[in-house]
Amino acid sequence: MKRKSRIRIARATAVLAIFGAAAVYPQEKYSLKSPGGIAFLDFKGYEDWAVVSSARTDEVLKVIVANPAMIKAYKAGVPGNGQPFPDGAKIVKLQWKPKKSTEAPFVVDVPDIFSQTFVMEKDSKKFPKTGGWGYAVFNYAAASDKFSADSSLSDCGHKCHVAVKAKDYIFHPYQKR
Repeated sequence: MKRKSRIRIARATAVLAIFGAAAVYPQEKYSLKSPGGIAFLDFKGYEDWAVVSSARTDEVLKVIVANPAMIKAYKAGVPGNGQPFPDGAKIVKLQWKPKKSTEAPFVVDVPDIFSQTFVMEKDSKKFPKTGGWGYAVFNYAAASDKFSADSSLSDCGHKCHVAVKAKDYIFHPYQKR
C-alpha cells in the first residue's frame, strides 16, 4: 500500500512540475529589458490588444495593436485632432515572415514564421528627448522559441519616426472598421 501511494505522489509531483514549467516558460520573455530601458513586462497582454492597422513590406507582414489607453485616444481623434497620445499609451507591431497560402482558392500571403515584436510606450518623463516615446525591438527565434532584446535598434524608432512627428510619431492611423 505504501509503495502505491509513493508512486501516485511521484506521478502527481511530476505532472505538477510539468504544468508548472509550462506556465512559467512562456513568461520568460517578460523578464527581458531593452538597452533603452523598455521592459517587455510593461506590454504583458499585448496578444489580446485591439488591432489598429496592418502593413506589409517585401520582407514581413505586420499587425499593429494598441493598449486600451491608446485605442481610447485614437477614438477621441488623436493625433488628427492635434492632441498627443497620453502617457501610458502603448503600441506593438507584430511581424511575421510571409508565405503563400496553400489552402486559399486565390493568391494570398499569410503569416508564416513570427520574427519580431516592436514596441513603443508613451512616457514623457521617462523619454523626454524622443517626443515622450520609448522604443524597443524584441526578436523572436523560432528554432529556440525564445525572445531577445535587440540592442542594435534601441533608438531607431525615434530616428525613423521623425517623419511623422506631426502625428505624435505614429505611422499607423486607427483603421475604419
